[in-house]
Amino acid sequence: MKNDELAITAKSEDGVRNFRLVRSAFVFAACYVLLCLVIFLMIVINDPDGWIGFFTENYTGLLTLAVCTLLLCFIIYYYYYFEDREFLAKARNVLLIFSLVTVCVILSYVFGKFVNIYARPCALLALLCVFLFNRRQAIMLNFIFSVLMFVIDTYTNNFSSDGATMQVYYSLMLNFVCGTFAIFAAGGNKTRGGLLLTGCIVAVPTVVIVTLLQVTYLYSDWIAFVASVGFSIVGCVVSAVLALAGLPVFEAAFNRLTVFRLRELTSTNAPLLVRLKQEAPGTFNHSLIVAQLAESCAVAIGENAELARAAAYYHDVGKLKQPDCFTENQTDYNVHDELMPELSADIIRSHAKDGYELLTAAHFPQIIADVAREHHGTLPIKYFYDKAMKLSGGDADIRDYSYLGPTPRTRIAAIVMIADASEAATRALADRSPENVERTVRAIIEERMDLDQFADCDITIRDLSVIRKSLVEALSGVHHHRVEYPAIRFNRDRQAVKEKEQE
Repeated sequence: MKNDELAITAKSEDGVRNFRLVRSAFVFAACYVLLCLVIFLMIVINDPDGWIGFFTENYTGLLTLAVCTLLLCFIIYYYYYFEDREFLAKARNVLLIFSLVTVCVILSYVFGKFVNIYARPCALLALLCVFLFNRRQAIMLNFIFSVLMFVIDTYTNNFSSDGATMQVYYSLMLNFVCGTFAIFAAGGNKTRGGLLLTGCIVAVPTVVIVTLLQVTYLYSDWIAFVASVGFSIVGCVVSAVLALAGLPVFEAAFNRLTVFRLRELTSTNAPLLVRLKQEAPGTFNHSLIVAQLAESCAVAIGENAELARAAAYYHDVGKLKQPDCFTENQTDYNVHDELMPELSADIIRSHAKDGYELLTAAHFPQIIADVAREHHGTLPIKYFYDKAMKLSGGDADIRDYSYLGPTPRTRIAAIVMIADASEAATRALADRSPENVERTVRAIIEERMDLDQFADCDITIRDLSVIRKSLVEALSGVHHHRVEYPAIRFNRDRQAVKEKEQE
C-alpha cells in the first residue's frame, strides 16, 4: 500500500513538473517575440524616416536575424533542459534570463550608437549573471549574448560608417573575452565595493585586447587609437557601475539570492533578527550558535557557507508568534504545565510552518523559507508524546505529536536540522566532554537516518560523517569548560589596605 502511494505521488510530481516545463517553453517563445520586437525597434530608431525601405531591401537579412535569434534562444532552453530542469520549470527564472539579455542589448545599443562602440558595457551581463546565477551559467549566457550582439550588429543598421564591419568583429571579441574575464575576476567578490573594483581590473585586459585589435592604427591614426582605449576603459567601469545599480533591482524583482543579499540578511540590524533579539532573546542566541555550527559544517562538505549561516539565523523565526511557549525564552513559568500534551505539541510544531509563512510574506529567498519549514522534518516531539502516552495509558497516536514536514530537500536544510538538534542536546549535557558530545551527535544523526529524514536530499554518508566530526569539534569549543574562579570579592578599601601592607 505504501509503495502504491509513493508511485502515485511520484507520477503526480512528474505531471506537475512536465506541465511547468511546457509552460516555461511558452514563456520562452513569448520572450523571444519580445526580444525581436526590441531589435526591430532599434532599427526604426536608427532611421525613423527610412526604416520601411530598410525592411524592404533587407528582408532576407532580417529573416536571418530572426532565425539566428531563435536558435540562440533554443540553445539557452536546451542547456537548462538538460542541466537544471528545476530552474527552467520556473517561469520567473525564464523571465529573469530574458530581462537580463534584453536590458543588456538595449544598453549596448544606446552606448554603441550614441557614445562609441568601445564604450559599450561589454562585461555587464557577465557580472549580473555570475552573481544572480553561477559561474557556469554566466559563461554560457555571456557567450550567447556576445553572438547575439554580433548578429544584431551585422544584420541591422546600427553602423553605417566606414570600417563598420571591423567594428562589429571588435565588439564580438570585447563582449566575449572581457565578459569571460569579468566572470572569473568577480566570482570571489563578497562586497559591493569589490564589484566596482572589478570594473577597474577588467579594464586591464580590455586595454590589451583593444591595443592588439587596433595596433594598425597606432601610427596611422593614434588619436583614434587613444580614443578607442579610453572608451574601452569607460565601458568596463560603466559595466561595474550598472551591475552595482542593477543587482538590487533584479534581486528584489525576481527574489534572487546573491552574496550581497546574504550579507544584508545576516546583518544583526536586519528587521526580523532585531525582532527575534527583542521578543525571543533565547531563540536568537540559540540561532547564533546554530548558524556558527551550520557554517562550519557547510565549509567541511563544500556547501555555501554564507547560505547555511543565513538559513540557520532564520530557521526558528516562527517562534516569534508565541515566543513564551518555547523553553529557551522562559524563566520560571512554563505555559505547557497547564496545557494538554496534544495542544502543546501542536503549538511547538507550528513554529516550522509559521516561520515559512513569515519568511515568504517578507519575500525572503525560497531556500531560506524552505529550511525554516523543513528543519524538523517529520520527527516526533518526544517530550509531549511521552507525556501523552503516560496520561492515556499508552493510547496516543505518534502522528499527532510529530512535525508536519516536509523532510529536508537540500543539504543546507539537512545541516541545519542536525546542527539545531545537536546544539540543544549538548547544551543539556552535564558532562560536555568530547566523547559525550560525539556520542550525542552520532545518536542524533543515526536517529534521523532511521526515520528517513534524509531520503529527499542528496546528502551522502560521507557528508554525514564529516558533519558529525565538524560538529563535535565546534561544540567542544562552544560549550567548553572554564576554570572555577576563587570565591574572593575585592573592593576599594580592601585593595588599599593590601597595598599599604605590602609597602
